[in-house]
Order: sequence, then structure tokens, then C-alpha cells
Amino acid sequence: MKNKKFYAHIFLRNGKAVTDFKDKKLFAGGNAVQLAEDYEKAGADGLILFDLSKKDEEHETNLGRIREISRAVHIPLIGGGHIERMEDVKKLIYAGCSQVFLNMSKAENIRLLPEVSKRFGKEKMAVCINEFMSLSEDAEHLAKHASMALLFGDSRHIYEAVNCLGLESIPFFADADDDRLAALLKLERVIGVSGKLISDPETNLSGLRVRMASRGVPMSSFESAMKWSEFKLGPDGLLPVVVQDCENNQVLMVAYMNEEAFAQTLLTGKMTYYSRSRKELWQKGATSGHYQFLRQLSVDCDNDTLLAKVVQVGAACHTGNRSCFYRDIASSAYEKRSRDSVFEDVMQVILDRQKNPKEGSYTSYLFDKGLDKILKKLGEEATEIVIAAKNPDPEEIKYEIGDFLYHMMVLMAEKGLSWDDITDELAKR
Repeated sequence: MKNKKFYAHIFLRNGKAVTDFKDKKLFAGGNAVQLAEDYEKAGADGLILFDLSKKDEEHETNLGRIREISRAVHIPLIGGGHIERMEDVKKLIYAGCSQVFLNMSKAENIRLLPEVSKRFGKEKMAVCINEFMSLSEDAEHLAKHASMALLFGDSRHIYEAVNCLGLESIPFFADADDDRLAALLKLERVIGVSGKLISDPETNLSGLRVRMASRGVPMSSFESAMKWSEFKLGPDGLLPVVVQDCENNQVLMVAYMNEEAFAQTLLTGKMTYYSRSRKELWQKGATSGHYQFLRQLSVDCDNDTLLAKVVQVGAACHTGNRSCFYRDIASSAYEKRSRDSVFEDVMQVILDRQKNPKEGSYTSYLFDKGLDKILKKLGEEATEIVIAAKNPDPEEIKYEIGDFLYHMMVLMAEKGLSWDDITDELAKR
């Protein structure tokens, strides 16, 4: 049985978080991005985003907010609402949604489903169902073109729908009873749950996760290929953990785990350690808010040290520095350069020229002339690459590609895009 997940949900109206489908009352002050960040820190495994817009202008505002949310959090987004054509599905995917759901109470969405499934892939398509009367007739059609279903309704009908559908499902669960929730999660096709309980800021999701695990529900965020007994521990029974930023490979800190800290890290997905001085468990960020979300856990060749690649929120060091290793005590002269930093360093110069024009600067000249000039130069450089590619000397094409990349970065700056936007998009493909 797969590990089960908790999905918080956010209703978006004109870029603001609201309480429900009908009510325009703001939820958590209306700040949807902050709300998404809070859900991630609380332990939500994913977010379901409902675009409640009625007009295209409001729809674009909500898409912009979804894009902001996708940049702010590192958990999967499932988005839907205001879908009338294939273009709306594409926009949600481009905004950062790993899956898009179509409301099956709309006949036009039922007809649209096969088309978007073929275009974007069945794995990216989900359906939202709150009418179960004809479900047995539609089940084959839905299973053919979608990979997951969001289910709304009372407990009895949701059970029937899960059993009828050949799809993985996320029911919206209203009842706060632990035993009923555990029974629902134990259904094979239920991959997780959402609803008021999960999305209530007062709900302790870590505690709920532990309670579900105690009832036999597989709730770990991660599964380890090794048992604790297979590690070689130090004389104190602890295992050292080197912690590394998963995005730029910066070493952040070193800490220690005992068996309980290891188990809690796997269960919650948040790095938990054992304090040798205080003789107790501590979860990174529990007091400071500087959480570490686990992305990968590796073991060295001797089975005596772990390497944790994490998403670091804020600073890893208690001094306020990003890394605990911020003081050099010995070094030799070497060029501190990486492929990532070169692109970012050049982009920073371009952004500075955009913000602070400098006389005689070619970059400032391009921004001054505007988008058409930038596009003209980009087209010219693309043509130069094609011509250089016919030349057997690789030095020429190397030079032309460099020119093209520079002009492309100017265009990125003009359109407000960063390298993070580009690499995030490539990572989704």
C-alpha cells in the first residue's frame, strides 16, 4: 500500500484566499502565498488550488497568484477551475501545477477531457466529481483519460465512488473522527485526503500523521531502503548527518540522529535531529521557522554517515548565516566559478544595467531601445549560430552561442524572468 498524503486546499477569488466556494470572506487575511507557505511548514504534502474566477481578468489574476505560490513552496500543486478550453489547462501547467483537474459536473469539461489528456498526458489530468449518480457509466471514460479524482460528498457516497472508479482518489473529508479517517485512508485507491480538517490552520498535521500511523495507515513521507540496524553507529549510538542544500549543493550544517530522530524525519519529511548537549530530539525550524524539508537521503560507503539534501527555509546556522560553514580558515588562490554561478553573475549585471543605466553600456542601450530591438538582436544571433554550425571549427559556434545566451538573458530580464523560472520549467518536463 502506498504512503498516504495530506492535501490542504485554497480557494482563490481575485488573487485572494477565501473561505469557500460561495463566501467572499477572506481566509487567513486573504494572503494566498503566505497561506501556502504556512501549509507547507505545517506538513501538508500538496496543495489543491481552486480558481473561482468568473471573468477572464480575474482568471489571469488567479493564475498569477498560482505562479507565485509555485515559486514559494516545494510541494506539488493541483489546480483547476475556470477551465473552458485547452488553453486554460496549459496556463495552469505553465503556472506550476503538476496536475490539473476538470469539473465533471460541466458537460463541456467531460467533452474536453480526452483532448487535453492526449495533449498534456493522462498523468497530468485529474477530475473533480461531486455528482455520483451516473458514475458507473462514466467510470471507464474517466479512467481512460485521467489519473486521479477529487471527490466531494458524504462519507457513504465517497466510499462508493472510490470503489467504483478505477482511479487514484483524494476525498474531501469533513468528519474529524480519527477512526473514520483512518478507514478511508486504508482504501487502496485513496492516495490522500483533503478537506476542512486538513486545511484548518489549527490542525496539527504532524500529530495527525502520527495518529494515523498508529492506526496502521502508512503515512511516512519517505521510505528508507535501509533499516536503522544496518547503520554503523558511533560509540554514543548516534549517526552523523551532513546537510546540503538540494538546489545549489551548499553544505549547510552537520548534526546527529538517533533512531527516533531518523524515524520522525522519514515520517514528517522535516529534518529532525538528536541534541547531544540537551539529550533530546529537536526538529530544525520548530522554534525559528527555518525548517529543512527533506528531498533525498543517502548513506556513505561505510554506512556510518548520512547525507541529507534539503530545501532550507531561511538560515541553517543559529548565527543567521545561510550555512554554518561561513568562515574560511585556510585557502589557496582559485577561481570560484561554477556553471550555475556564471549564469547568475551575468544575469545580475544585466539586471543592474536595467535598473541603473550606464552611459556607453551596450546592455543599457538594448533596454533603452526596447523589446523590438532585443528581439531583433536575438534573431540575428540565432541565425549566426546556424551559420557557425556549418563551420568545422567549434570555436566559432561556441562564441555565437555565448552571444545568443547573453541576448536571451537580456530578454529574460525585460520580461521579468529569472534562471529559477527557466530551470523550474525544465525540471517539470
